[in-house]
Amino acid sequence: MNAPFKLRPYQQEAVDATLSHFRKSDDSAVIVLPTGAGKSLVIAELARLARRRILVLTHVKELVEQNHAKYQSYGLTGGIFSAGLKRKDHRHQVTFASVQSVSANLDQFRDEYSLVIIDECHRVSGDETSQYQRIIERLRQQNDTLKVLGLTATPYRLAMGWIYRYHYRGFVRGSDEEQDKPFQHCIYELPLSYMISRGYLTKPEMVNVAVAHYDFSALAQDRFGEYAEKDVNQLLNKHKRVTRAIIEQVMELAIERRGVMIFAATVDHAREITGYLPEHQTALVTGATDLRDRDLLIQRFKQRQLKYLVNVSVLTTGFDAPHVDFIAILRPTQSVSLYLQIVGRGLRLDEGKQDCLVMDYAGNSVNLHHPEVGEPKPNPDSEPVQVFCPGCGFANIFWGKTDGDGHVVEHYGRRCQGLLAPADGDGARLQQCDYRFRFKACPHCGGENDIAARHCHQCQKAIIDPDDQLRDALKLKDAMVIRCAGITLGAGGSKLKITYHGEDGEELSESFDFSKSPQRHIFNKLYGRRFANGQAPKAFGRAEEVLEIQALLPAPDFVIARKQKHYWQVQERIFDYQGCYRKANEA
Repeated sequence: MNAPFKLRPYQQEAVDATLSHFRKSDDSAVIVLPTGAGKSLVIAELARLARRRILVLTHVKELVEQNHAKYQSYGLTGGIFSAGLKRKDHRHQVTFASVQSVSANLDQFRDEYSLVIIDECHRVSGDETSQYQRIIERLRQQNDTLKVLGLTATPYRLAMGWIYRYHYRGFVRGSDEEQDKPFQHCIYELPLSYMISRGYLTKPEMVNVAVAHYDFSALAQDRFGEYAEKDVNQLLNKHKRVTRAIIEQVMELAIERRGVMIFAATVDHAREITGYLPEHQTALVTGATDLRDRDLLIQRFKQRQLKYLVNVSVLTTGFDAPHVDFIAILRPTQSVSLYLQIVGRGLRLDEGKQDCLVMDYAGNSVNLHHPEVGEPKPNPDSEPVQVFCPGCGFANIFWGKTDGDGHVVEHYGRRCQGLLAPADGDGARLQQCDYRFRFKACPHCGGENDIAARHCHQCQKAIIDPDDQLRDALKLKDAMVIRCAGITLGAGGSKLKITYHGEDGEELSESFDFSKSPQRHIFNKLYGRRFANGQAPKAFGRAEEVLEIQALLPAPDFVIARKQKHYWQVQERIFDYQGCYRKANEA
């Protein structure tokens, strides 16, 4: 049967990539396409081509309905299994279902499925007891070669980072000490900039002319980077004038706009915002809104009977109103995924639509075109930087900082993300480059490990935890531990003296005699290997060489010394520390 839609070139490429991958592997896979790229068409085409049973899962009824409708448009019949849509039919070859309904009725899914497709798959966690994982595990009992495919615009989760491990362009996501990823491979990806430049999506206009904005920086965040509703409400209650000024500006900027979506921080905040907008043009939708009322309000907005749609965390996925050309963000979030989903509500094409105005009043610092670092920012000043691997030459993208000339002065990458062909070839899986920009050396074999490693990946022996080192040293009367705030160097003949400065004025020092090979080797292993954040490791031959470029020499976070008769002898230098103790000059 001929397809009723002609797939765009990138949609066909995504389909082809899926077929190619699953012909040679049972490993789970992810397709990354921006919001508005037509993921439902890719799903429909894959379902059309399938010869065995397929289950298409997503988390909201709107997406279940949307994906089902695209498949039905081929003249094929698929089942819907969704309590929200009041249908529970899984007799057909292809079933479109909500994850909640399937999870609650696992006993009804005893058939053998060949493929599970998960729309908005960034919602899948690594937790084996989650609804998605329980469904997958159940279906694998019927078919141990079950294929799992995810589609998303935002392949990362707060507190996890990237949701997959290997990228088809030849690099690895995340460090080797991280928790397991829900997916193994990203097999196809298109950036937002590609879709905009080729006219597939509307251009976002990120305008920074806010008359007022909120400052959420003082609020405490949970481990997912989000804020307690009580704390947010307390802050917002103190700034009602700010909210009024923001909404007045929104209304002024919206005069020539067709549809305005406003994303509020809390329900109380949303109600306050709604009170400042014209009643006959405004709808408020929250998680507590009756479903029938919600559907009616959304329909009125889509039919342009209403101009303003205020919501709290309920219209970020599965909502399609192409005429939206103004997004006002009044809520804070550390989630790159959520931020892109919010902005994506305004990027769909519509007749006569030139662009989408995006106003961020909450100080969210997300670069729409460069969210590809995928991990939480180490600090607000961080930006994506390119760091070449001295080992294999791969161009890594890490969070980091640059100087006025654009040179990388600091980065937070740990291990090279490049994938290398194995030496034996013969179709063996690509291996991640083992070069580490930051590392913890094994005291037993000297192997370099991730800074969070507890056991050496080479000799498998336990590595002393730096917290244990510091705790034990602090108990000793003849030991000194300093939080190192910086180092200074001096040279005399062949000797290089390093002085470590503690944040409270303490000092420890040690010397390396470069005329003696063992001492030169130790210095280069400690400092030369870490030179310039590991970007340009050096083997120094003379003390004078070190002095010439000492600004790029790393300083340890902690230094531990033991008391000798007349001096303190440095015994441990702890670099790239992660643990419960405060580092120098940290609040």
